[in-house]
Amino acid sequence: MAKEINRLNDLEKPLITEEQNIVHKSDEYDSYKSSDENGSIFMVLLSTFVAVCGAFEFGTCVGYSAPTQAAIREDLGLSLAEFAMFGSILTIGAMFGAVTSGRIADTIGRKGAMRLSAVFCIAGWLAVYFSKSDVSLDLGRFATGYGIGIFSYVVPIFIAEIAPKNLRGGLTTLNQLLIVIGQSTAFLIGTVISWRELALAGLLPCIVLFVGLCFIPESPRWLAKVGDQKEFHAALRKLRGKDADITEEAEEIQEYIETLQSLPKTTIWDLFQKQYINSVIIGVALMVFQQFGGINGVSFYASQTFALAGLSSAKAGTVAYACVQVPITFLGAMLMDKSGRRPLIMVSSAGTFLGCFLAGTSFYFKEHDLLPEWRPILAVAGVLIFPINVKGVAGSLVVLVNWLGAWAVSYAFNFMMTWSSYGTFYIYSGVSILTILFVVKFVPETKGKTLEEIQACINSHR
Repeated sequence: MAKEINRLNDLEKPLITEEQNIVHKSDEYDSYKSSDENGSIFMVLLSTFVAVCGAFEFGTCVGYSAPTQAAIREDLGLSLAEFAMFGSILTIGAMFGAVTSGRIADTIGRKGAMRLSAVFCIAGWLAVYFSKSDVSLDLGRFATGYGIGIFSYVVPIFIAEIAPKNLRGGLTTLNQLLIVIGQSTAFLIGTVISWRELALAGLLPCIVLFVGLCFIPESPRWLAKVGDQKEFHAALRKLRGKDADITEEAEEIQEYIETLQSLPKTTIWDLFQKQYINSVIIGVALMVFQQFGGINGVSFYASQTFALAGLSSAKAGTVAYACVQVPITFLGAMLMDKSGRRPLIMVSSAGTFLGCFLAGTSFYFKEHDLLPEWRPILAVAGVLIFPINVKGVAGSLVVLVNWLGAWAVSYAFNFMMTWSSYGTFYIYSGVSILTILFVVKFVPETKGKTLEEIQACINSHR
């Protein structure tokens, strides 16, 4: 689907680059065989653990605003608009980080990009911790957003580039899982410590990552790409084991680099050519539907949403929300390759519709003073269904739309709730219905298909 967009290698690709497509394509044609399937995988696992500290940091940053909204507004005297800007400016920083991440990772390496991301996150958390006004809060939040925007690109690509074929799928899945775990951890810890202490806690993943990067090798593929043959072979041998035969894999990587360099240069305007336009429309539309289904509005301000619904303990609702995200995400990852992306998107959209409808009905009952004993139950049940939403992977243009949509929803959420709490969730439920209809009509299944077959399916819908 949107993967075809990523073949345009002149763009800054925030999540998946052309390099990854070539890696995956080599998988599809079984031209790559791990030279260390029987060797030690300790260094691969250690490297993955260090990298996913960045994913955990991503989740921590996203989850920070949910349990801290009331305390920050009270301590610093922020208006609703000021806190809405604080909560949502993370996505603006992430957008800038995402669109520059490809160039950064190619210039200073995957490890260098992760270090830079950690520096921005650390600076951002310290700014939040020492904040006395909304200005320093916003600057800190923007800095952490920029850092996680880079992490969103460099972590999955680093894992994909270091992992042997037989482990790559499972290890790359850890990226999304650790994002959710990080978000849930922020939700949980934020219910028992102050917002300033929670900001300090956000430093820990960065510190672990900084220390860990001293003990793991750089991506062999990046080293080969920049022509550092000595370090390339040393890194590959470190990852595959000192007694492993890396000759075949080294040759495959060199061939991959030559293929990458031989591809024609393109511009963003090439996305709108006839052969790509359907892919662009589908990718952009899915991101718009995903964001305007309300997921970021709810996750950014979950605690306040539970309080507005009349739950006696908003913290209890936040804890429940945190606990349900991890198993749901794990289940989604398990089902993706078995059931296919298309049915999973439809099921997740149906779940989001149900969640929005239940939450909206809870607020409707509250506004009209109906069934008071059922209102908190409906609100909690509805919001807990939200994490079933599945996020897609797309190219640069699509991800820009994704981050802009995330900002619009996260900024407008509190204002919409002030306008009409039940109306807000009913609107989100309507978007979920439109998502299902759009997928049924226009989105093909990608399971078991090559890139060329996927593109043919997309073009057949003209």
